[in-house]
Amino acid sequence: MSIRGLKKKQPKTFKVKIITVDAEMEFSCEIKWKGKDLFDLVCRALGLRETWFFGLQYTIKGMCTWLKMDKKVLDQEIPKEDPISFNFLAKFYPEKVEEELLQEITQHLFFLQVKKQILDEEIYCSPEATVLLASYAVQAKYGDYDPNFHEPGFLAHDELLPKRVLRQYQLTAEMWEEKITAWYAEHRGIARDEAEMNYLKIAQDLEMYGVNYFPIAQNKNHTDLLLGVDAKGIHIYSINNRFSPNKSFEWSAIRNISYSEKELTIKPLDKKAEVFKFFSSQLKVNKLILQLCIGNHDLFMRRRKVDSIEIQQMKAQAREEKARKKMENQRLAREKQLREEAERAKEELERRLFQLEDEARQANEALLRSQEAAELLAEKAQIAEEEAKLLAQNAAEAEQERQRLEITALKTKEEKRLMEQKMREAELIAVKLVKESDRRAKEAEHLKQDLHEAREAERKAKQKLLDITRLNYPHMVKYPQYLPTDTRDANFDKGSIKLDLKDIDLKRLSFEIEKERLDYLEKSKKFEDRLKELKSEIHALKLEEKQSGLYS
Repeated sequence: MSIRGLKKKQPKTFKVKIITVDAEMEFSCEIKWKGKDLFDLVCRALGLRETWFFGLQYTIKGMCTWLKMDKKVLDQEIPKEDPISFNFLAKFYPEKVEEELLQEITQHLFFLQVKKQILDEEIYCSPEATVLLASYAVQAKYGDYDPNFHEPGFLAHDELLPKRVLRQYQLTAEMWEEKITAWYAEHRGIARDEAEMNYLKIAQDLEMYGVNYFPIAQNKNHTDLLLGVDAKGIHIYSINNRFSPNKSFEWSAIRNISYSEKELTIKPLDKKAEVFKFFSSQLKVNKLILQLCIGNHDLFMRRRKVDSIEIQQMKAQAREEKARKKMENQRLAREKQLREEAERAKEELERRLFQLEDEARQANEALLRSQEAAELLAEKAQIAEEEAKLLAQNAAEAEQERQRLEITALKTKEEKRLMEQKMREAELIAVKLVKESDRRAKEAEHLKQDLHEAREAERKAKQKLLDITRLNYPHMVKYPQYLPTDTRDANFDKGSIKLDLKDIDLKRLSFEIEKERLDYLEKSKKFEDRLKELKSEIHALKLEEKQSGLYS
């Protein structure tokens, strides 16, 4: 057979992209495949056995629709794109998650989907409950809280709370993180699957959990009600209240559900009860409602029957898996506890070792300080000994100096006595000089007086001589040029002699006075110099006496 023939016999395929909550997958499908073939392929790829909860959803003309399992994929009204995108989501919800979700992958997919619905505000949750749910989500993602590893800001990039809650309370991201971390720290020791199950157990009690809402009307013109389909039955809500239904029909109380074009009829099991009819906007909506009602009703009835062999095996495997995981978790917890105890013991030993090293270091430092102190004391002792010798030597020198000072003091006393005597003599001399000076001054005064008297006598004598001359030679006095030359000269010679004699006495007297004055000045100068010398000697003796007193 040729290669061309082989190529012709290969089946034609088309590509699909399956989008789960946390991943994307691509598959090549045969053209003849039905919806169930593609769905089974995806379930095998995921390792999922609880397939009855899930379906493949796609969007066409703005309306979400589920892929039908019994029809070919390409025969259904799907988007014309390559690859064709389908969302793998939970189509039906369990009544009790803890009892019905057996596989860990089933539980994980439900956890991711419900968490997304709460964050997208498709399921209403109170702010307090959102914080608690967020703490379980953090436990499932990060494991046990470790303050050394999970530092402030480690949740900055995680979306954990609905935007409605963030807008409702004016709190910073740090405040929200602190609130979530406070709950998160209390979940220590909870494994990931346990944290996800605790999350779902809280979420399944929310009013909008697992409910698919559709707008309906009691007549053809008005859409004023909401119809909700969930695992327990059908509920009728007012348009503004999705929490409390106005009327409910449990699956056990419904006998039949049918539709005719846009009209859908719910017949209760009680034939006497009123039949509920309503209208939807499109025929496709009625088909979708009927499809969801059939699926939820089948699961409702299955839960109340004896489990099939497959379910029993799955539950047994789930119990064994839970027991194994429990034992594994206990073993891990025990190992973790032992490891923590070993780490604490190690830290204690390290602390003790550090303490001992610190004590040894302190002991070594104390020893070194003791040695240094001993060396210092030895040096101080040696210095003290040398100081003692030096003090003894200084004491001996001081004793010698004292003796010398005593001798000096005796000499000083003698010299002081002599100086006092000299001072007394100098004072006597000074007194004598003062007296002599007074006497000399008086003599000088007398001599000045005598000189004055002598000059006065000379003047009188000259006047008398002139008077005599006038009497003897009156015309001569008037005309002295006519006197005889000899007579005139003789007379004048006599007068000159007398005057000369008188001048000589005066000069001699003045000379004697000047000489005595000079002698007096010279003696005064000598006495002053002697007095200065005596003062200097007295001052030196006083200084020596003061120094002697200091030395003593």
